[in-house]
Amino acid sequence: MKSSGRTLLVFLIPVFISACGPVPLQRLGGYQCIPCTDQAKPANNSPTAVTLAGSDWLYQLQGAEPTDIETTNFDIAVIDYSRDGEEAGRYSAGEMTTLKNGSTTRQVLAYLSIGEAEEYRFYFESGWVSFIERQPDSSAPCWLARTNPDWEGNYKVQYWSEDWQQIVLAYLDKIIGDGFDGVYLDIIDAFEYWSDRKNGEGYYISEREAAVRMINFVKRIAYHAREIRGKTDFLVIPQNGERLLIYDSGIDYLAEDDYLNTISGIGVEDLYYDGTTPVSPSVTAERQNLINDIRNAGKKVLVVDYVDRGSRPVTSASLATVFRTIAKADGYLPYAAREDRELDEINWFNGQPP
Repeated sequence: MKSSGRTLLVFLIPVFISACGPVPLQRLGGYQCIPCTDQAKPANNSPTAVTLAGSDWLYQLQGAEPTDIETTNFDIAVIDYSRDGEEAGRYSAGEMTTLKNGSTTRQVLAYLSIGEAEEYRFYFESGWVSFIERQPDSSAPCWLARTNPDWEGNYKVQYWSEDWQQIVLAYLDKIIGDGFDGVYLDIIDAFEYWSDRKNGEGYYISEREAAVRMINFVKRIAYHAREIRGKTDFLVIPQNGERLLIYDSGIDYLAEDDYLNTISGIGVEDLYYDGTTPVSPSVTAERQNLINDIRNAGKKVLVVDYVDRGSRPVTSASLATVFRTIAKADGYLPYAAREDRELDEINWFNGQPP
């Protein structure tokens, strides 16, 4: 769950790359990446994924109230598993029943970031981060990496670490126990970060290897929910990161279409508009070449663009309406969110949902 961030002053000590790869250094006197060596093993396959049943979705990550959502006609809701991201704000069994069986029957997905750690979550220890630099210090686990300068309190992670994956699976158990129908996985595109030589970590791996490790992680999440926990219809929806499909061809220890067969659909941000600025048609088309592979496999594509300036009523000429019209024509399920990207309210207007 994201909130507005601020730029932080960071002091870096360089990590030298040799022909044999990165040289691990200790976090002393400033942030330094320590490559994790506890790489998770290849995950088992889970049953081929079912897709979403609904056709109109709501995306609210802060302050979602079941009694408010209950009265809407949204039949898919993506929310945090807690009102404020912390344990005390988790929804009760009664509230989950209200969410799922209001004026319309709906599937409810829990937001789950697997490519970044969030410092307000149950698993995070404040002592891991230095007070001044706000970067991991010598007491932090190896998987905790640099802070995301765009989102205060969020930190990149080496998502292939067994230690980190165990934390995520424990988080997943909480979500399953609360009665959610699935998860909406964020920061899937972390594989691009870790394959970028200029990521600031002093450590990177090939994009192929980073992609394989992310596909394996998503497979493990699905297997845990569907096989170990017995939730055979559990929905797994990644947000963005559609370029993983380039590597979903049976490389290394993966089989062809492992990723496509595992996921229940995809969520996509900023497909047509970056805020209220149109995205280049060539960029949209490039993304759609991959996204449509998921759509053509009979799985739902959820698209959120942050195009609503908040003026009411929303007319047929408004950007929110134009976006919805284009997305539906392309065979996707659109949600027009407010341009502030806070996702802290139900953006409900005439036409959304229809």
